[in-house]
Amino acid sequence: MSMSDDDRDIDIESDDDGDSDNGLGSSRHTSTANFTQAEKRAHHNALERRRRDHIKESFTNLREAVPTLKGEKASRAQILKKTTECIQTMRRKISDNQKDIEEIKKQNIILDQQIRALESPNGDQYAEFLSEDELGSEEADEDDLEPDFSRRNKKMKTFHA
Repeated sequence: MSMSDDDRDIDIESDDDGDSDNGLGSSRHTSTANFTQAEKRAHHNALERRRRDHIKESFTNLREAVPTLKGEKASRAQILKKTTECIQTMRRKISDNQKDIEEIKKQNIILDQQIRALESPNGDQYAEFLSEDELGSEEADEDDLEPDFSRRNKKMKTFHA
C-alpha cells in the first residue's frame, strides 16, 4: 500500500538540522534548502498542524464508528478503551457465530442422512441415525410441530412426520 503525499507529509519528522554528510539530501530537503530559518519553521509548523489535525480527525472517525460512543463526547483514552471493548465483543460474537455455523452444518448432515433414509425404499433406516436416547426423547416430543433451533437448546429435535 503506497502512502499519499498528505500521509507522507504527516509521517515525516523534521530533519532540517542538515546532519547529512554527503550534502545530497532528498528532494524534500532540497526544496527547502533556499528557505530562511523562519520559513523552514513555518513549513514545519504547518506540517505538524496537519499531522495533529489528521490524528484529531481519526479519533473523531473512530468515536463515530463505536456504537457506545456515537454522538458522545469522550477523551482519547475513553475512545481507545471503548474501541478495544467493542473489538473484543465483536470477536466473541464472531466466535459464537462460527460455533453456531459448525453446529448447524452438523445438523444439516444429520438431516440430509435422515431425508435420504426416508426416501429410500425401506423407510425404517431412519432409526439407525438416532441413538436410543434420541428415540426415547423423540416419542416424548411428538406433540412438537417444529424443531427448536434457539441458542439455549442447540440440540436438534427430530420428529416423525
